[in-house]
Amino acid sequence: MRFTPATIALAAVLTMVSSVGISQRPDSQINPLSVQWVEKGNAARAAGNLQAANDAYETALAVDPRNRGAFIALGDVARQQQLQGKAVRYYKGALALDPADMTALSGTVTALVERGALANARETLSRMKTLCRTDCGEVAKLGTLIENKAIAQAQTAPPAIPDGKETAQQP
Repeated sequence: MRFTPATIALAAVLTMVSSVGISQRPDSQINPLSVQWVEKGNAARAAGNLQAANDAYETALAVDPRNRGAFIALGDVARQQQLQGKAVRYYKGALALDPADMTALSGTVTALVERGALANARETLSRMKTLCRTDCGEVAKLGTLIENKAIAQAQTAPPAIPDGKETAQQP
């Protein structure tokens, strides 16, 4: 009889804990309203209205911040607007949800190459190679993109001054 209040309290706690687990959605289930906003964003982007697409994707993330597709789409829109730094941040948001997302990794590499950050692009590409167990055409394509950008940068770089001597400037 002395243990009855403790037993009742323990039963109440176990009931509360188990009911919390039942009511939560699994991590893989995205809110349907968020998916609808992503579809609206896709339609706006297809129509060429990048601002409306951006707004729709941001709304999708406000509804459900676990929507990787919205992060990736925002990254793609940012790249189309020549905002590579912003695109990389959005792709990193998608990678925070799934570090093995090849679409987000591919978008990150492309944005880094467009930005001129070839060392970071190569690092991300090596991560893709590690994750891709089979022959991935995307990895080869991105490797070629990085090398072409490196060659273009080398051709447009100012010539180095030989022997580290500075040339005399004439007034």
